[in-house]
Amino acid sequence: MATPFSDTPLSPLKTIAVVGLGTMGTGITEVLARSGREVVGIDVSEAAAARSVAALEASTARAVERGRLTGQERADVLARVRTSTDLTAAADADLVIEVAPESYGIKQQIFRELDGIVRPEAILATGTNALSVTRLAADSARPERVLGLHFFNPAPAMRLVEVVSSVLTAPQAVAAVTDLALELGKEPVAVGDRPGFVADGLLFGYLNQAAAMYEAKYASREDIDAAMRLGCGLPMGPLALLDLIGVDTARTVLEAMYAESRDRLHAPAPILKQLSEAGLTGRKAGRGFYTYEAPGSGTVVRDALTPLDGDVLTPGRPVRSVGVAGSGTMASGIAEVFAKAGYEVVLAARSEEKAQAAKARVGKSLSRSVDKGRLTAEAAARTLDRIRATGSCDDFADVDLAVEAVAEDLAVKQQLFATLDKVCKPGAVLATTTSSLPVVACARATSRPQDVVGMHFFNPAPAMKLVEVVRTVLTADDVHATVREVCVKIKKHAVDCGDRAGFIVNALLFPYLNNAIKMVQEHYASLDDIDAAMKLGGGYPMGPFELLDVVGLDVSLAIEKVLHREFRDPGLAPAPLLEHLVAAGCLGRKTGRGFREHARR
Repeated sequence: MATPFSDTPLSPLKTIAVVGLGTMGTGITEVLARSGREVVGIDVSEAAAARSVAALEASTARAVERGRLTGQERADVLARVRTSTDLTAAADADLVIEVAPESYGIKQQIFRELDGIVRPEAILATGTNALSVTRLAADSARPERVLGLHFFNPAPAMRLVEVVSSVLTAPQAVAAVTDLALELGKEPVAVGDRPGFVADGLLFGYLNQAAAMYEAKYASREDIDAAMRLGCGLPMGPLALLDLIGVDTARTVLEAMYAESRDRLHAPAPILKQLSEAGLTGRKAGRGFYTYEAPGSGTVVRDALTPLDGDVLTPGRPVRSVGVAGSGTMASGIAEVFAKAGYEVVLAARSEEKAQAAKARVGKSLSRSVDKGRLTAEAAARTLDRIRATGSCDDFADVDLAVEAVAEDLAVKQQLFATLDKVCKPGAVLATTTSSLPVVACARATSRPQDVVGMHFFNPAPAMKLVEVVRTVLTADDVHATVREVCVKIKKHAVDCGDRAGFIVNALLFPYLNNAIKMVQEHYASLDDIDAAMKLGGGYPMGPFELLDVVGLDVSLAIEKVLHREFRDPGLAPAPLLEHLVAAGCLGRKTGRGFREHARR
């Protein structure tokens, strides 16, 4: 009978075995060796072990070139690592980290063999991100010593480590591995056992929705990726990230998540199966959503799906002057963008006073740009002179493009479009900046729906590069071309999408935010751990709860409701916790309290 773990003293985790020497296993080996640990790298393939050593030599050589290691330190790191093709090499290890392929059969066989090899006090950790740690532990002769230790790729660079305990895991094992992660310079986050854990649990649902969006031909792969990079500040677009992770790996993770959650957001998009079974698994195969220079390369090359440079579009209509309707932050920001680009701008609000206040806001923004050296005083003055503030949209009579930026209320917008229809000259393009309402409903409020298009700027408009260009089924080709041409002149990146709730960015962003709220609601992880996981493990500029408090919980709830109403997917129903906070008046930074407490503005 095995000695109870609680009766067996823990050894310092000085000698560590890593089973599986692929990219992740090699990265973990480097992290451990650079921290002073003795590391035994084990793989059934001699070739894999040799590749791992070569990769470790190359990585540490680069570290010397960049001044991060001395030559002697590099020699010491390499001396601490030995490789083997036999699991018995783990016999003296204090900790074994398994990073074999995501297969219960393979992992269970490894753990069964390790049970008869390692010392009684040794801890066994699985690097899975898709399979049940509890199931792996239950199949072991020492379930109290089995836990999950999920590093992120590339392991030397990424700071997040998820420490996953099952109901069987002894607290001493969790504490020992958590201490190790801290000593490695990582940020450990303690989570329970469910597929995807925190970071991947949120990330893969978002990636899956992006794949489905592309499969439905709603937007091009380039536009989907650009929208999320430029609209959300993400380091990579979702389809490029799927290629990096591996389409087959993503499919495996999603299937495990769906088996537990039965949430349609986690049901793998059919295109993931099609690509996987065709061997188009991403960068490692040389082709996935994109085509690459060679297997393993990150250089994208042109293929049959890549739009040709200089593709001829229908010529747009000439635009010399622009009308902007609204007096809020978005309206003044858009007026600034057009005026900076040399357009004559009429900024109209409900009163002369509101319009002048909006123009004054532009003046303050330009002054800040001058103070920061981004603009000369003369250029700022010329920009402000191009804006004429007025208390009536009647002054839009001669504009070539009218941009609506009023409250996100369909009745208010429709009333304004009916006014623009009467005021604006024939041939003028009418654009709405709505982020969640149907553009076609605004178009139908006019007698010229073919002239109406969506032009969704992101806040703050002067700084954010993205504009979602939204065509309705009635939008004329030359109207679409006009807005695309204008986006080039105002130095914005335009992405095309159809007229459905959320467009690209919000349709992908807000289900992810909603799922993060559900994690907290279910007491799976804390706000701080979830925010840390997405920043450190996903490279996101803000965690989901930081972002929700900035956006506003009321705004977020409204968008969630629109998405749920449009797609009728139960998984998109707003999390009750979000509804409760909004009902209590906790709307985020603007009220001083949302998911967190904030100093009132």
